[in-house]
Amino acid sequence: MAMENGPPAAPSSPTPPPPPALAPLPRPPTAPPPSTDGTISDREGSAPPQSAIIDEYEISEESRLIRERQDKARQELLLKRKAFAMAVPTKPESVRDRLRRLGEPVTLFGERDMERRDRLRAIMLRLDAEGQLERVLKAHEEEEKAEEEEDEMGPIKYPFFTVGSKELLDARMDLAKYSLARAAARLERARRRREDPDEDPDGECEEVLRLASGFSLDCSEIGDDRPLTGCSFSRDGSLLATSSWSGVTKIWSMPDVKRVSALKGHTDRATDVVFSPVDNCVATASADKTAKLWSSDASLLRSFNGHTDRLCRIAFHPSGKYLGTTSFDKSWRLWDVNTGVELLYQEGHSRRLYSICFHPDGSLAATCGLDALARVWDLRTGRSIMALQGHVKEVLGICFSPNGYHLATAGEDNTCRIWDLRKKRCIYIIPAHASLISQVKFEPQEGYFLATAAYDTKAMVWSAKDFKPVKTLIGHEGRVTDLDITSDGQTIATVGHDKTIKIWTCKNGNSGAMDVDEALPA
Repeated sequence: MAMENGPPAAPSSPTPPPPPALAPLPRPPTAPPPSTDGTISDREGSAPPQSAIIDEYEISEESRLIRERQDKARQELLLKRKAFAMAVPTKPESVRDRLRRLGEPVTLFGERDMERRDRLRAIMLRLDAEGQLERVLKAHEEEEKAEEEEDEMGPIKYPFFTVGSKELLDARMDLAKYSLARAAARLERARRRREDPDEDPDGECEEVLRLASGFSLDCSEIGDDRPLTGCSFSRDGSLLATSSWSGVTKIWSMPDVKRVSALKGHTDRATDVVFSPVDNCVATASADKTAKLWSSDASLLRSFNGHTDRLCRIAFHPSGKYLGTTSFDKSWRLWDVNTGVELLYQEGHSRRLYSICFHPDGSLAATCGLDALARVWDLRTGRSIMALQGHVKEVLGICFSPNGYHLATAGEDNTCRIWDLRKKRCIYIIPAHASLISQVKFEPQEGYFLATAAYDTKAMVWSAKDFKPVKTLIGHEGRVTDLDITSDGQTIATVGHDKTIKIWTCKNGNSGAMDVDEALPA
């Protein structure tokens, strides 16, 4: 057998099939790029909107509550904006009238004007949300109609007064007669002194101030175991009364300052004491809310009850028939000394009252208090005829001058102000002390000088002509709470927290003493 030339052939074997092709991995859909015009392309194969993707997920309970709170806060904000955009009356009377017309309570307990206005706004908003806007519009129309009628008729004026008692009417008649006679006598005396060539008021004033410059400490006596609060000379200067925190008021003989009697009856601190201008009766005030009237032999004559808070200063009317009291209950009262009847209950200060004094003629009363205000009242009509504003802190002392037209006030701003009642303004400010001034008083005969007591442990004497300092009375070791001057102007008594009574006299004796004028009717 013939063989073919060439290499031997390999044995035959089956050829394996090619491996299967793998499928491509799926890709997550992606959002198509934004088109040039700012919109999403709508070609096929583009991804669904993002909101559709979010809706495919289930919202948790916590997220749902958060969404509800946000929606609620958004609604409240919109309601508040709408409420403040509503037209709501601004006058308190109009707000009350609108509430009354809507059938709502006019006022709630302790509600202020602004709170009442906010409540009306909320009610109007609620009615608007409930579809009851007709009620609001109807109330508004009724208000406009009422305002038109009021404009045609004019504003309604309501008198502000209360019906007084028969006793008050009689007292005011008596005060008018008394004050008219006193004023006529004072003016006649001033006219006589001006026209009489033998009279020299300026020279007399200079002499009195010269004597006042010689005031010196004559006597010092322990007055009580507790701080002293008030002092007062009797009309002839033979007796001195002092009050203290112990509640006991003591009567001392002058000029040796020996204790005569003790008036015990108050259950709390005694705040003031004053002698009657017509006899030796003594009136005391106390923090137990009462004032008491005592005879010269230390027997209790009468108690004046009515105030609802502690009493401060008190004063007798020049006639001696009436007693004025001030209290921390923001009122002052006028009492009949003979019967103990409360004739007048008078408000007018916004804060606590502290002191009171009466005009020498008996026609006016002046009060001051912790509202930094002094008021002048006409006792014959009961009206406040003057409000003296100028002090920046509490006013604690007040006193009329014997000339009839000057008034001195002093207080916690360390100043003493002199007011002219004819001009109705302050004419001089005395920077008197370095601390609170507790009392101010004019020399009671002619008013040639005035004295001030203060918490800087000093008392000072000032000229009433040019208001320059005349004498500084140094001797107390504590706060000086009160002072008084005798009718002849020769003796000054001061008391203070150092529990002592100090008597200051002129060294010239009685040769330069002023003659007490008896021309004024009693």
